[in-house]
Amino acid sequence: MTLASRALAQLATWPDLRQAVPSCGQGQAVSSAKGEIVHFHSERDVDLRLTDRAIRRFAKDLRHTGAIRIVPGSQWVTLRLDAASDVDLLLTLVSVALQAQQTPSDPAERPLVGCNDQRGAGFVKADLGVF
Repeated sequence: MTLASRALAQLATWPDLRQAVPSCGQGQAVSSAKGEIVHFHSERDVDLRLTDRAIRRFAKDLRHTGAIRIVPGSQWVTLRLDAASDVDLLLTLVSVALQAQQTPSDPAERPLVGCNDQRGAGFVKADLGVF
């Protein structure tokens, strides 16, 4: 079982989440009632929608981990799943994302534009479909 499939299986058990087709059309997604939260693009690369406010709040901590890439101008962060601890980090950040969706929108929040797949330089991605 890959780290991504392990994370997806765990998220599938959360009552507020459901598996979905990602709006970018690649891989698999997890959504809440308020929209997409996670896109699994490969066995290792995951995009997570945190919102502008959450990214600003945690940016310093997020930048200190080699597992996360922040793309300027995006409400999504990209996680590289290389170890079991990266899955734990993803699950923690999904909790943050769910909480961020519950707070009123920030007037300065940028409009949601897709995920980070195909945006900016960084990790090499491969569309592996269902894993």
